[in-house]
Amino acid sequence: MASTRGSAGKRISHRVGVDDWIRAGYAILAEEGIKALKIDRLCERLGVTKGSFYWHFDGMPSYRSALIAAWADLRDEDRLDFDDMGDLSPRERLAAMMSSLMSPRHWTLERAMREWARSDPAVEDSVRESDRRVVAAVRQAFLDYGFDTEEADLRANATFAAGIGFLHLSGPTPSPREAARGDRFLELMLAR
Repeated sequence: MASTRGSAGKRISHRVGVDDWIRAGYAILAEEGIKALKIDRLCERLGVTKGSFYWHFDGMPSYRSALIAAWADLRDEDRLDFDDMGDLSPRERLAAMMSSLMSPRHWTLERAMREWARSDPAVEDSVRESDRRVVAAVRQAFLDYGFDTEEADLRANATFAAGIGFLHLSGPTPSPREAARGDRFLELMLAR
């Protein structure tokens, strides 16, 4: 259990669950990188003891596996959101996908997970599988816009690669200028 001070100054205890550990790990990854992801740092961030960590996880390998799985689930939720965009025009769908992936919720975490993937094959596999699903959704939007299969594939891959590039060239959070560049880039990709 962790405790905090309520408005009257009394200690209020609350249970720290798996989701709390996952959020704390993502925050550390995003802010400080994979090397900072240690049990002590996690416990300090959550204000709990190591016993709480070991209540939920066998050790760092199982914790890291949980982070990878939760990230894949998060990306799958985004993919389901993409599937629910069927009522939107292809251009609106592409813009919504870009906005979703450039949201503050994903911005730093996406970068951190891609960096981690460079040194961990399990993370690399998860990132690669997630990327395949995103590219497929982007490809479908280009097909629906009227491009043939070959052109839709080329544009989907170029759009995805540019999006990753925008991600790595950006600052710590997306700026309005980067959003405007994304819109301009989308116009270029839709030009015939």
